[in-house]
Amino acid sequence: MIHTEVPDLAVNIAQALLTAVKHKDPFTFEHCCRVGRAARKLGEAMSLSEFEKTVLEYSGLFHDIGKIGISDSILLKPGRLEKDEIVIMKSHAEMSVEMIEPFSNLPFFRFLIPGVRYHHEKFDGSGYPFNLAGEKIPLTARIVAIVDTVDAMMNTRPYRKALSFDTVIKELKDFSGTQFDKNIVSVYLEAVKHWDSINSPAASEKVVSEIFKKAA
Repeated sequence: MIHTEVPDLAVNIAQALLTAVKHKDPFTFEHCCRVGRAARKLGEAMSLSEFEKTVLEYSGLFHDIGKIGISDSILLKPGRLEKDEIVIMKSHAEMSVEMIEPFSNLPFFRFLIPGVRYHHEKFDGSGYPFNLAGEKIPLTARIVAIVDTVDAMMNTRPYRKALSFDTVIKELKDFSGTQFDKNIVSVYLEAVKHWDSINSPAASEKVVSEIFKKAA
């Protein structure tokens, strides 16, 4: 039997975990919120069920929460990371899983683990942590990978400036079939034409309020 219930305390758990992230790094907090909402939107464009869209939203919310375990000297470094620092940074996906595993007695939270653990896998098998390829990468992870990358590219970080949306779209097309699932990229490129911007400061605040409205 497949459990398709979202526990009532899911919002409260999300609020607690993301509040910790916000204290550590406000950028990562807002990034997670935007990725969660964009993942849901993309799931809707793919005609997924309400439960599947909720799994996507929470997978996006939690995909980077493990970064609170990364030292500020690495997480906030205003320049290129050294090889050993890259290894530490790459551990954030598994650290994110470790933060939600205490709740895995609830089936809903077990559904979140694949999208969190594998969101840095690449369609051609060159990603991490397990070099999965093609459809061996869970669908949730393939979806989160796209919206995560788009949001990361469109926002300024200490080590680089934000890219224009046109540049981001070109990147998606160029790496479709290698880094990303080309079928999902195609759906995204068509769907995003009809989305309101989710990248402006005002939109970011709107995203955050939508996520936490039930816990207000």
